[in-house]
Amino acid sequence: MKDTKSHNLPFFGIGKIAPFLKPFTRNLLLMIGCGLVGSFVDIILPLFRRYALDHFIGGGTLDTIVGFIILYVMVILMAGAANYVACALATITEMSVDRDLRNAAFRHLQTLSFSYFNQNSVGYIHARVMSDTSRIGALVSWTLMDSIWHISYLIGSAVVMIYLNPRLAALVLLILPALVILFSIFQKKLIHVNREIREINSKITGNFNEGITGAKTVKVLNIEEEMTQRFAEETANMRTKSIRASRLRGLFSATMNFASSIALAIVLWKGGYIATEEVGTFAVFMSYAQGMMEPVRWIIDAISDLITAQVNIERYSNVLSVKSDVTDTPEVIEKYGDSLNPKPENWEPIRGDIEFKDVTFRYPDGDENVLEHFSLSIPFGTHLAIVGETGAGKSTLVNLVCRFYEPTSGQIFIDGKDVRERSQLWLHSSIGYVLQTPHLFSGTIRENLLMGNPDATEEQLWEAIRAVSADEIIDHLENGLDTDVGEGGDLLSTGEKQLISFARAILADPKILILDEATASVDTITEAKIQAAMDSVTAGRVSLMIAHRLSTVRNADHILVVKNGKIVEQGTHKALIAQHGYYYELYTRQYEDETTAKILS
Repeated sequence: MKDTKSHNLPFFGIGKIAPFLKPFTRNLLLMIGCGLVGSFVDIILPLFRRYALDHFIGGGTLDTIVGFIILYVMVILMAGAANYVACALATITEMSVDRDLRNAAFRHLQTLSFSYFNQNSVGYIHARVMSDTSRIGALVSWTLMDSIWHISYLIGSAVVMIYLNPRLAALVLLILPALVILFSIFQKKLIHVNREIREINSKITGNFNEGITGAKTVKVLNIEEEMTQRFAEETANMRTKSIRASRLRGLFSATMNFASSIALAIVLWKGGYIATEEVGTFAVFMSYAQGMMEPVRWIIDAISDLITAQVNIERYSNVLSVKSDVTDTPEVIEKYGDSLNPKPENWEPIRGDIEFKDVTFRYPDGDENVLEHFSLSIPFGTHLAIVGETGAGKSTLVNLVCRFYEPTSGQIFIDGKDVRERSQLWLHSSIGYVLQTPHLFSGTIRENLLMGNPDATEEQLWEAIRAVSADEIIDHLENGLDTDVGEGGDLLSTGEKQLISFARAILADPKILILDEATASVDTITEAKIQAAMDSVTAGRVSLMIAHRLSTVRNADHILVVKNGKIVEQGTHKALIAQHGYYYELYTRQYEDETTAKILS
C-alpha cells in the first residue's frame, strides 16, 4: 500500500498543510507584520541618503541634521526590534509545526492496518515522519518570514523608483517577466529530480536502519561487505541525483542572476543622464538596483526550496491520506469510540466464544484465497492449536480473530456478535498476544509489564510473573523489576524477554490468549517453564496457540493443520494420528529428529 503521488499541487502544496498552520495564525500574522516593517525600513533608507545628498551636501545646509539623525536612529531601532520579534516567532512556529506534524503522522500510523506496515519499510515511513516534517516546518516559518521581506522590498522599491523616474524604473523592471519565464522552464525538472532524491533518501534510511537493528545477524552471516556495498550503492545513487539537481539549480541560479544583473547595468547606462542634475535620485536608483540583487537571488533559492518542499508536502500528505484496510463504521465509532478515543464505558464484557462462518480470505497483496468457505466454532475455554511447517500460513486465523485483517467474505463472531459491530479496541483490549520474537519497549521491566495493565498492583505484578515462572529471572537481576531492558529489550536474553512478554500478556487478564510460536526461539529451559505455565494461564479463557513443535500441542482440545496456506486437517491429536495423514507425517518426522538429537547430545 505505497502512498500515491500527487503532482502539480497549487501554491507548492501549502494548502495541504493549512490545518496545521491555523493554530499559529497569530504568530504568522505578527511575523508578516514584522517582515513588512523590516522591509519598509530598508526601502526608505535610500531616501534618507537622497535627502542627505540633496540637502546637506548639494544644498549646503545643516539646519535639519539633528532631526534627521534622531529620525534615522529611531528607524534603525524599529527595524532591529522587528527583526528580533520575527526571528523569535519563526523559531517558535517552526518547532511547534514540526511537533504537530509528527504527532499527527504518528497518531495516524497507529490507526493503520498491518498491510500498510507490511508493504512500506521503516526507512520509508521514518523519512516522511521526520525528514519531511522538518523541511515543512522550516518552510512555513523562516521561508515565509524571508519571503515577506524580500517580496515587499521588491514591490516597495519598484513603487519608489516609478515615483522618482518612471522611464528608468520601467527599464529596470522589464527584467522581472524574464525571471518568471525562466522559473516556469526549470520548475518541472527540479520537482522531478527532487522527488527522486527523496525516494532514494528513504531507501538509504531503510538500509541504515536494517544495518543497525540487524547488526548481530549481519555479523553472524558475515555479510558486512555486502551490507556496506548495498549502502554504498544507494549513497552513490543519491550523489549522482544530487549532483544533477545541483547542476540544474546552478544553471537556474546563474541564468537568473545574469538576468537580474542587467538591472544594474541599465541604471549605470541610463542613470548617467540624471546624475549631473539629481545626484540623490541617481544614488537611490543605484541602491535599489543593487538591493534588488539579494531579493532576486533569495527568490531563486526559495523557489528551489519550495519545489523541494512541494515534494515533502505531497509525501507527508499522502501518508495522512492512506486509509486502513480495517475500519469501524461511523455507528460503531459513535458508540464505542475508536482506538485513540475509546468509550470503554459502553464496552460489553467479552466471554470469548469465537466462530468463523463461511469465511473466505485473501491478503490485500495476494493472488489466491488463503481460506475458502471456512467455518469453525471455538467455544469459551477451548485450547486451539494451529500447526504446520514454517511459512505454511499458520498466522492467518489469528490475524482474522484479532481483526488485523478483514475477511474477504463471510463473518467472524465473538460471543455471537459480528466483530464488525464492535470497535477494534474493544476486541484488542481482551486479547493477550505473545509473539515468537518478543518485543519490549525501552524502559524498565516494571514499565513494560504495566503496559498490559496500567492499574496493576505490586501483588498482581508478581502473580503474573510467578504464573509464567519468570520470578527466578527477576530475583537474579540487581534492580529487580526496575531493571532497564534497553532498546527493544536488547539488554535481556531472548528467553528473558519472552517470559516477561508472556507475563505482560497475562497481567491484562485477557479472555482470548494467543501464543504465536512462543517457544520457537527460546532455550529448552525457558520452553519447559512456558509449557509448565500453559495449563494454568490458559484456564478460564480461549487460547489459540500457533506451534511449529508438535510436542507442545498434544493436549490441545482442537488442532488445525495448515499446509501451503490451506487448512488440510483438523481434530484432536489422537484423531489426527489415527488418520495417518499430513499431521501424522509431521509429528513422526519431528519425533524422530528430536530423538536423534537427544541421542547425539
